[in-house]
Amino acid sequence: MDDIEIIDLFFKRIEKAITETAAKYGRYCFSIAHNVLSNKQDAEESVNDAYLAAWNTIPPNRPNKLSVYLGRITRNIALNKYDYNSAKKRNGEFDLILSELEDCISSADNVEAEYEAGEVAAQISEFLRSIDVISRQVFVRRYWYSDCIAAIAIRFGMSESKVKSLLFRIRSKLKIHLEKEGVIL
Repeated sequence: MDDIEIIDLFFKRIEKAITETAAKYGRYCFSIAHNVLSNKQDAEESVNDAYLAAWNTIPPNRPNKLSVYLGRITRNIALNKYDYNSAKKRNGEFDLILSELEDCISSADNVEAEYEAGEVAAQISEFLRSIDVISRQVFVRRYWYSDCIAAIAIRFGMSESKVKSLLFRIRSKLKIHLEKEGVIL
């Protein structure tokens, strides 16, 4: 079933929309949630919460690209679950991913304001459009999808050390870009 048909099921409030969504995008959503949470049960719960959120937001929303819409919902739910869980325990892999970006983005005090957060996001998007496709894809796989270095290396046919050095160079360029644009000091 294609995305338009699935969205139409949501608009008609037919529960088959959820089963069709799960069949088409379940693994994709699980992968996003699991990369953030590193816990199968929490990831499954996040995916189920994402289906409920999609049910509650479609309508009135009519996403242009259902996969992106579901991915964003799933990631946000997983990040909220991560925040909740991190009060009790740590997820070493996701903490590492976040720490890699600390040098590029200023302290939380400067970024938390909505305007500044939007400005940082806009500048990161501009930066990503300015770099080559492979670098952009590697960056997005690491920092949006939270893929591990080994998975990125396999996906792009690179060694792990090449992925690490590529990410380091991208982060360095991003930091320079953000400083030049006055987003960070």
